[in-house]
Amino acid sequence: MLRLIDANLNRISEGLRLIEDVARFILNDPGITAELKSVRHGLAAEDSRLQEALLQARDSAGDVAALAEEETHRQALVDIVVANSKRVEESLRVVEELAKLPEVMLDSSRFKRARFDLYRIEKSIIAKLLRQDKKVSGLYVIIDPEALRGRDEMEVARQVIRGGAKAIQFRDKKRGKEELLARARELREVCTQFGVLFIVNDYLDIAIASGADGLHLGPSDLPISAARPLLPIDRILGCSTITLEQALKAEADGADYVAVGSIYPTASKAGAIVVGLERLRQIREAISLPIVAIGGIDESNAAEVIQAGADSLAVISAVSGAENVEAAARRLAEIMEEK
Repeated sequence: MLRLIDANLNRISEGLRLIEDVARFILNDPGITAELKSVRHGLAAEDSRLQEALLQARDSAGDVAALAEEETHRQALVDIVVANSKRVEESLRVVEELAKLPEVMLDSSRFKRARFDLYRIEKSIIAKLLRQDKKVSGLYVIIDPEALRGRDEMEVARQVIRGGAKAIQFRDKKRGKEELLARARELREVCTQFGVLFIVNDYLDIAIASGADGLHLGPSDLPISAARPLLPIDRILGCSTITLEQALKAEADGADYVAVGSIYPTASKAGAIVVGLERLRQIREAISLPIVAIGGIDESNAAEVIQAGADSLAVISAVSGAENVEAAARRLAEIMEEK
C-alpha cells in the first residue's frame, strides 16, 4: 500500500513541476505558474511520520514497471504537457481513493480539489501553447474598404504581405454578414498561404466561420471574458484599450494581445481619444501581453512608438491609403526590423 502511494505522490510532484516550468519559462505566464506552484505546495505538506514510512517502503530498483518502461517520443511541447497532466490527474485520483481508507494518513479531499484545479489549469495552459505560434508582432495592417480608395481588398492584402506585413485585420462595418463571410474566407486563404495572421474585427461569428486566426474586439463589442469561452482555444483574441485599467482587465480576462491608442491624432476613426506615448509606456510596464500600438502611426513616428514599448504597429491609411501600398508597407516593416 505504501509503495503504491509513494509512487503516485512522486508522479504528481514530478509532473506538476514540469508543467509549472513550462508555464514559467516557455509561456512566461505568472498567473498559471502561481496556480501550479500553489497546487504542488499544497500537496507536499504531509505528516512527517508518513513521509518516513513512504521512504522506508520505496523500492525503485525492484519496480518491475519502471524496469520495463520504454521511452515515448513526443511530437511537440503540447504533447508533453498533455501527457504529464493526464499522469498527474490519474495519480491524484489513485491517492484520493486510497486516502479514504482509515489506515492511510492522508486527506482525500485535498487530492480531489487538486485534481479539479488541474483540469481547469490544463485547459488554460494547453490553449496558450496552441496559440503561442500566433503571437502578434511586426507590421499589423488593417484592411477597411473605406480606406482603400476603391481598390480590391484581396489585391491590397497581397501587396501588404509582399511588403512585410505579419498580420492583417479585416474590418468592414457596412457589408452584410453573407458577403463579409465570403470575403473573410478569401482573405484567410491568402494569409494562410503566406504564413500571415488573419484577424477579424468585431464579429465573433465571422471569425469562427471563416477560420480566422483570431478576433479583435472594440470597447463596445462583446467583452473578452464572454468571447474567450466561445472562441476555439487555438484562436487568438485581442481588444482595443485606452487606459491601464482596461489593459489589465483584458489580460486578466484572457486576451492574447491588446491594442493601445490612439497614439497620435488620426483621421481613420472619428472621435478617437489620443493617449500618447506615455500611456503606451505605462501599459508596457504593467502587462506581459504583446502590445499593438494604433492611431496616427506612419514612417515619421514609427521608431519612437517601438521604442516606447510596442511589439506591433497597426496602420490603416499609412499603408492601405498609400499610392504604392507595397512600398509603404515595406518601409514601415524595415523601420520595425531596425528596432
